[in-house]
Amino acid sequence: MRALYLPPPSVMVATVKSAQPYDPAYLTSDRFLGAPVSPYDPRVSPWSPDGATNPYTTGGGRIYAQDGTYLGRLNANRYDPESVANPYGRYGSRYSGTSINNPYGVYGSAYSELSASNPFASRPPVVWYGEE
Repeated sequence: MRALYLPPPSVMVATVKSAQPYDPAYLTSDRFLGAPVSPYDPRVSPWSPDGATNPYTTGGGRIYAQDGTYLGRLNANRYDPESVANPYGRYGSRYSGTSINNPYGVYGSAYSELSASNPFASRPPVVWYGEE
């Protein structure tokens, strides 16, 4: 099983919502700190069943907070109930307490130590790929 630390929300913005100026080939918002990833890597490929940029997959990495809370799946499927890209789902809504997209929640706040949005978070969420 591989763990991948999920830094600030630019990972979500870059790989899930495809908003530029960030390059989805990097796993952090700071391209000088991020590890370069090939666009053919199954974690980011739009053709991979686990790719974060694949708009039709229900797969993708599972996001967990450091306190053990499940925070959804890292994929671009707006209709997947577990996707962080689903604006009406439990894990993608701006109003859900378990969403990294909630700017006032524990996991989406710019100030929380458990948040994906805090670039200085001491315990940011992790993305798990592979078997449980």
